[in-house]
Amino acid sequence: MDDGFPSMVTPVCSHSLTKHKPQTIIPCHYCASLSPKWFNSNNTHSRRLSYPLRGLRGFNARCSYQPPHHSESQNNHNGRSFSLKQCAISIALAVGLITGVPTLDGPTIAQAANPVLSDLSVLISGPPIKDPGALLRYALPIDNKAIREVQKPLEDITESLKIAGVKALDSVERNVRQASRTLKQGKTLIVSGLAESKKEHGVELLSKLEAGIDELELIIQDRNRDAVAPKQKELLQYVGGVEEDMVDGFPFEVPEEYQNMPLLKGRAAVDMKVKVKDNPNLDECVFHIVLDGYNAPVTAGNFVDLVERHFYDGMEIQRADGFVVQTGDPEGPAEGFIDPSTEKIRTIPLEITVNGEKAPVYGSTLEELGLYKAQTKLPFNAFGTMAMARDEFEDNSASSQIFWLLKESELTPSNANILDGRYAVFGYVTENEDNLADLKVGDVIESIKVVSGLDNLVNPTYKIAG
Repeated sequence: MDDGFPSMVTPVCSHSLTKHKPQTIIPCHYCASLSPKWFNSNNTHSRRLSYPLRGLRGFNARCSYQPPHHSESQNNHNGRSFSLKQCAISIALAVGLITGVPTLDGPTIAQAANPVLSDLSVLISGPPIKDPGALLRYALPIDNKAIREVQKPLEDITESLKIAGVKALDSVERNVRQASRTLKQGKTLIVSGLAESKKEHGVELLSKLEAGIDELELIIQDRNRDAVAPKQKELLQYVGGVEEDMVDGFPFEVPEEYQNMPLLKGRAAVDMKVKVKDNPNLDECVFHIVLDGYNAPVTAGNFVDLVERHFYDGMEIQRADGFVVQTGDPEGPAEGFIDPSTEKIRTIPLEITVNGEKAPVYGSTLEELGLYKAQTKLPFNAFGTMAMARDEFEDNSASSQIFWLLKESELTPSNANILDGRYAVFGYVTENEDNLADLKVGDVIESIKVVSGLDNLVNPTYKIAG
């Protein structure tokens, strides 16, 4: 019986990541990528090569893949070949993002209250989107093609600026003219798409957008290349504001079993201040993070509730290996947040929203659901993508441990990586994200503060505790 495991492969590995825990065998990329079902917890090969680590403060991990005699091995399911040099990266990604906390019940799908689908025709065409701001804009539950057609050419300015010198301004000028033209042609449709309760604010932002586009055209005429990017950022902030003003209420009903948990019904933003040790070039840094409760209300709500409890204040960075930065493992034997009301670790379900769907799926990875080609609304595309760590084989075991993805690799190409659909993304670092790469184990999170959107948090437990 063909189980997707080639007969010529002997899973005896020898890549190592050395830290302070006893040695643990984990799957390499070669083993993990041969067949999606190898990630299933019922698969004996997966169980033998990977089991939960206790905590994340340290471990010795050893991957032991010995290559076959052939230069490549063929995937029995899709014919793709995988190289040995891809192995080591997977160890850091797949194993470090796990905890050891209990599981909840099986998969649940939220019910949509108001069916609203995003217009994805722009999003899915062309190269993968890696800008966190753009990912957040496209993730909004709106369907207004007119504003998307203004958004796209303004975002394309980033590509135009990759052209050397002032020649880039010719391409930028075409982008701006297209945005200006589509805004004038589609303004009526844009205004009609605004939520009634937010229409006044949305119209005000549209006026600022029109004026800003005129100012950008003058900047181009003056051939002032350096002033283009700051003005582009400002205009896209107006676009994002208009799009948020199109969201009327919360778009779906969270499943009943999770309705009493802290929920973020909308967006929120936090500032995370980190004290950096032993770095003469960076003493401290403030990271601005936007949290998306439209696509991950349970996950984002859990985090905001913990932030308001000051759970992360004073906590150290516990992993920083060039691929991810991770924290959230409290001192003591517990590997997550202990709810004072129950004296047990509070866990949350795995929560993933798929493009084209009206609400998240809960309790299962997309692989387990057979959705191998599905794209997530919040993908691991951007530097500084923020997600929940969990036990590799316990989908509903996330509690308080969080991580940020740092770099794109052979294993994590945008729109096609081993993390999408397996870990719950709930936000992106939108300011100072590049400085994440400078963080080290032992650097201290001085504070995380909610700077906007706290009123979108429902069922907060921190008020009860307070």
